[in-house]
Amino acid sequence: MSLPRITVITVCRNALPALRRTAESVLAQGYAELEYWVVDGASTDGTADYLAELARRGVRVVSEPDRGIADAMNKGVRLATGDWIAHLHADDEYLPGALAAVAR
Repeated sequence: MSLPRITVITVCRNALPALRRTAESVLAQGYAELEYWVVDGASTDGTADYLAELARRGVRVVSEPDRGIADAMNKGVRLATGDWIAHLHADDEYLPGALAAVAR
């Protein structure tokens, strides 16, 4: 049985400490069929440096002005290529094994 490709989308703006916790919880999943997008609303708090680090780790990122959280969430959905899509906002975290449990 093949695993579904899951796209996780995190939207943020000027939430660097929260984004770090969230992104690390997603990356720690170790889920083989993960596509992870961070959609940032042109943060000015140092998020750009962290996004560059995430991109080096395989996370897909976009940072540009938007028209608010709903616009950012919709942008993420348009970018997603997964069979399933999940939104996990900055300052939320997945428990270990969450994506594998959902996929089963």
